[in-house]
Amino acid sequence: MKGNYIFLADGFEDIEALAVNDALRRAGVDVKLVSVSGDWSVESSHGVCLQADALLEEVLDDCGEGGIMIFPGGMPGSKTLAGCAALVEAMKRHHAQGGLLAAICAAPGLVLSQLDGIEGLEITCFNGFEQALIDKGAKFVKRPAVRSGQIITGRSAGYAVDFALCVTQALCDEESYRKVAAGMVLDCD
Repeated sequence: MKGNYIFLADGFEDIEALAVNDALRRAGVDVKLVSVSGDWSVESSHGVCLQADALLEEVLDDCGEGGIMIFPGGMPGSKTLAGCAALVEAMKRHHAQGGLLAAICAAPGLVLSQLDGIEGLEITCFNGFEQALIDKGAKFVKRPAVRSGQIITGRSAGYAVDFALCVTQALCDEESYRKVAAGMVLDCD
């Protein structure tokens, strides 16, 4: 399987990146925090500095069939991700080869809306970022997290754990998913 990556740019939303990172690591999934800026240190929208596990150029060739590419929201982080041509091309290639994509908050509207082939998919995002998705033929739904085809989307920071569990469920067997949810004292039924 190819790598599992959470892409970070300065201004990312803390909880949206770290909730999914936490849930996946609890499930034993090898996931890496990847800086798109070329700097190992990435600062969140709330001033928290994280040390990335990898730099974008180190993982670009690993974004293909298998694995997952995850895009947290936050500003200006989502805009930076959307404007990173190398990342967007890797995302398009990854999607075309059947790989999973996940995005939350502003990222579905800014990053995922650059994909072709999302017609008819149910997608959620932060209010005000849905139009680009609708224009591409996606159906906007107001749910905490939704998986539709190869794409998982989350609504906002308030639903970061729902999003994280949806991503975990997509990557893990049912037992691992339930173990993570139980460990967080969440009802997964």
